[in-house]
Amino acid sequence: QVQLVESGGGLVQPGGSLRLSCAASASIFGTYAMGWYRQAPGKQRELVARIISGSSTNYADSVKGRFTISRDNAKNTVYLQMNSLKAEDTAVYYCNFQGFMKDYWGQGTQVTVSS
Repeated sequence: QVQLVESGGGLVQPGGSLRLSCAASASIFGTYAMGWYRQAPGKQRELVARIISGSSTNYADSVKGRFTISRDNAKNTVYLQMNSLKAEDTAVYYCNFQGFMKDYWGQGTQVTVSS
């Protein structure tokens, strides 16, 4: 039914920037929070950033000062601006919407930081 479609991933050199987008195909009832998670090779999935209804945000310590999460509620879209990228940021990034009684996940987009 409702799908989250991600875009913006790709290959970038260290120090470069990327902007990820995630748009829901339809409005999700009771959306409370939106977030970005990532999973690197050989590691477990981790929370990168989250934004809640009051626009407060949470970031992993490893990305503070470099990444910025934002949202456009009217467009059912969440963004992740990634600056000063490092090799250790290489991972598959997944977006997440927390709706009423249900969570929704994107398909994942690959981010590779390499020279």
